[in-house]
Amino acid sequence: MFKEFKEFALRGNVIDLAVGVVIGAAFNAIVSSLVADVFMPIIGILTGGLDFSNRGYKFGDAVVAYGKFIQAIFIFIITAFALFLFVKAINSLKRKEENKPADAPAPPPADIQLLTEIRNLLKKQDVTKP
Repeated sequence: MFKEFKEFALRGNVIDLAVGVVIGAAFNAIVSSLVADVFMPIIGILTGGLDFSNRGYKFGDAVVAYGKFIQAIFIFIITAFALFLFVKAINSLKRKEENKPADAPAPPPADIQLLTEIRNLLKKQDVTKP
């Protein structure tokens, strides 16, 4: 059972997924900071000092915090756009690599070239006649 777990855990796809999750979490922190610390204050200035993160309606003891929802929408849009640009760049690099002309094959060794020439000469001659 340990052997099966080891094979599963060390499989390339599992490790790639783990790396993706860690990088995704770090990317999420960057985007969250970008929205909360850069874009939302600018939007607040443009809207006359409006701070969305503290906005909400109070119904007795319950609070509907629509400002946090608006901020989450901004985070989603910015994250989706950043991922779109990232995937577009990768696809562009892949297309360049696919469209790159293939390298010319290396010439055959000298002995193979000589044998090919002999074969071609023999084809031209009629070797069946004495």
